[in-house]
This record gives sequence, C-alpha cells and structure tokens, in this order.
Amino acid sequence: MRPHFSAVPFLAYPVRDMNRACAFYQNVLGLVEIARWESFWVEFAISADAPGPVIALATGLNGSEPSVHGGTVALESPDFDAMVAHLKSHQVTFVMEPEDTTVCHFARFLDSEGNCLILHRIHDAK
Repeated sequence: MRPHFSAVPFLAYPVRDMNRACAFYQNVLGLVEIARWESFWVEFAISADAPGPVIALATGLNGSEPSVHGGTVALESPDFDAMVAHLKSHQVTFVMEPEDTTVCHFARFLDSEGNCLILHRIHDAK
C-alpha cells in the first residue's frame, strides 16, 4: 500500500504563554484567529477565507518546548522589505538576516516564544 494523504490541515508550534503568543501572531504578524480550544490550542490563518494549512499554537504538546531548532513555517510576503522593516520595528529577533538567494528572498526570525519562522518571497512574485 502506498500512503495517501488529502491535505496538511495545520502546523503546530508549542508555546509557553498562549496570551503572549496569540498577541504576537495577531498583532505583529497580522494573522487571523480561526479556531480555539480553550487555552490549549489556537489556530491562525493568513486570512479568514484563506485555505489551509493553518498555524496552530499549543500548550503542553507532549512535553515539546519552543525552539529555534525544530521545524518551521514559511510565510510568503509580496513586499519582503516592508515586512522585514515591520518585524524589526517590533523588535523581532532575526536568527538569519534577510538574504537574496538565486531563487528567493529569505530570512529566519523568532516568534514571541522562541520558535523559528521564515519570511519568504519568491523572485517571481510581484
């Protein structure tokens, strides 16, 4: 049997402080909360009508701790330079400063909990 999947519904990040994390994802990144299970699990999308996958924030993810060393979500931004400036204006820590590669603009930064995210802009994007 060959495994078959129909979607990637969410990507989960562990958080220590759900209120602080939600404020970061809403106020700094501008994502939209679309689902909540008490204070244990909150899902965010790039917009209310955007198809998945979504970013899920969770407390107590089987002992997982926020870390720069785990998996990461890439967020596409059509105005890469403006987004870099916006993040820096909110004192967001960059673990890899913005770089122009041969295929994209790319930077790694930390959320409020210490998880790594990627800011991305493909060269073809206008």
